[in-house]
Order: sequence, then C-alpha cells, then structure tokens
Amino acid sequence: MPPARAFGSVTRPTRTGRSGWFSIDGATVSRARRCTLGLLGTLGAATPTAWAAGGEAHALSPAPVPLFHVGPLPITNSMILTWIVALGLILFARRATRQIRAVPEGAQNFWEWMVESLYGLLEGILGSALVRRTFWFFASIFILILFTNWFGLIPGVGTIGWGHSTPHGFVVTEPLLRGGNADLNMTSAMALTFFGLWLVWALQANGVKGLFLHIFGPKGDATGFLKGLLIAVFFLVGFLEVISILFRPVSLSFRLYGNIFAGENMLESMLVLVPWLGWLLPIPFYFLELLVGLVQALVFMLLTAVFTMMICQHEEEHGAEAAR
Repeated sequence: MPPARAFGSVTRPTRTGRSGWFSIDGATVSRARRCTLGLLGTLGAATPTAWAAGGEAHALSPAPVPLFHVGPLPITNSMILTWIVALGLILFARRATRQIRAVPEGAQNFWEWMVESLYGLLEGILGSALVRRTFWFFASIFILILFTNWFGLIPGVGTIGWGHSTPHGFVVTEPLLRGGNADLNMTSAMALTFFGLWLVWALQANGVKGLFLHIFGPKGDATGFLKGLLIAVFFLVGFLEVISILFRPVSLSFRLYGNIFAGENMLESMLVLVPWLGWLLPIPFYFLELLVGLVQALVFMLLTAVFTMMICQHEEEHGAEAAR
C-alpha cells in the first residue's frame, strides 16, 4: 500500500543596483512597451505541456508533476511557476511604462536601462535594420529566461509540496512549484518558437529562392570547370547545413535545460555531501547558480540572435550598398 500523501516541506535551501539615469525619447518608450507585449507573446507560445512521468516521482525528478487538469491539459508545477514569473514581469513592465517621465526614476529607470542595454548589444550583432524587426523577441526571451532561472532559486521552490515521511525525514515527491527551465518541455517550446520565427525572418529577408541559394548555392565567383565543381560541393554541403539548422532547437533546449537541472542537483548534492556543515556548504554554489542563470539567459539570446544574423545578413549588406 503506498504511503499517505501529505503536504509539507523539507528544510534545505533551494536554487533560488541601482540603475543610471537615462534621457527619454520616443524610441525608448516604444521599445520598452514592445518588450512588454513580447513577454505576453512569448509566454503564450512557450507554455509547456506535461511529460508522462514514469515511475515514482522524487524531489529532483526530471519530469514536471501535473497538479491538476483543465480539460485534457495537465497543469504542471513548472507551468505555474513560469506563469507567475511572466505575470510578475508583465505587471512590472506595465507599471514602469504607465506614466512616462522625461527624467526616469524608479521602475521606469530600471526598465529603460535594461531595454536600452539589450538593444545596444543586439544592434551590434544584428545591425540597425534587423534589430528593429526582431528585438521584441530576443529581449523578451532573455528577460523571461533570466527571471525564471532566478525565481527557481527562491527557498521553497521544489521543497514545499506533497510527499510522505521516511526514516530520514519528510520527502517531497510532488513539489508545489518547480523551476520552469528545469523542465525540458519549457526550453523545447522556446526553442521551437524561435525556429518558427527564424524561418519567417529568413523568408522575409531572402525569399524562397534566396533562402535556397543561401543554403545550397555556390559561394565565390569561379568560372568554368571550377564553378561546376563548386556547385556540386556546395549542394552537398547544403544538406549538412539543413541538418545543422534542424538540430538547433534540440541544442538550444537541451543546453538551457541541462545547465539549470544540473544546478539543482549540484545544490542537492552539496547539501548532503558534508552532513555536519548542514546548509552552509551549498551557499557559495547558490550564488554561483545566480551567475549561471544570467549566463544561460544571455547564451540563449545571443545564439538565437547569431543564427538570425547569419541567415539575414544579406539584407543588411544590400541596405548598406544602397545607402552608399
């Protein structure tokens, strides 16, 4: 007979500035508000579905735990945490941009600093024309990933929930909340959302024929026999490029998921490695995970931006030539 299901918590820690002044202009306000709308769109597109959890669940199970169902849709603990983070970001962004001041302060100052910093970084990678079209997505995905990672470090996430008593204490088998990016469904959904947008941006920049030539067409200005040889070589190389493109969502999703889930396990291991130190040993690693959360959000955003630049760079080049 299975042990009784009880609600409780375990006593262990979990993975849980003042900005400068900026003058305001219309572009800053527009970008800040578009970023707010981007959070809404990203949340809707990247809502994960539940895995079928096989076997007995435990505190660091790689599968999210369905807490209840809305019709056929299971609502998991990682979905709830992601919704909480996204809702908090949207409300904060709305508050920051509700009453725009010429000399920003408080929430407006922080939001403008973050948006302007991201815009400057992405403009250096994508160029001025492409960043205006794609900034809403890259900024939104960075902000959502970053704060989802950090929210998962708050004590209680993953350690408060339902479980049962054991000789070693109370074991939480169904946590009420779970790190959103420690769920492969969430990271896969974000990667697939990017892949769909990447395809749209690629077709807008190159057209169907231009996209085909970009992947399979020969590079260089060779003539004669060498040109024919290059056509054959680059056509074969194009198939490898297609395989690489199709694997990008897989690598993006597993990179983010693996780092966040590994961080949870590392903190758990540090807690039990030296029992007499108790919760003191994981503290340095706890702050390390704060840095990892920032780095992984930045890596996801930069990789998707570079992938987009690589397929759309011809548009930027043509625009520069026309400007001359």
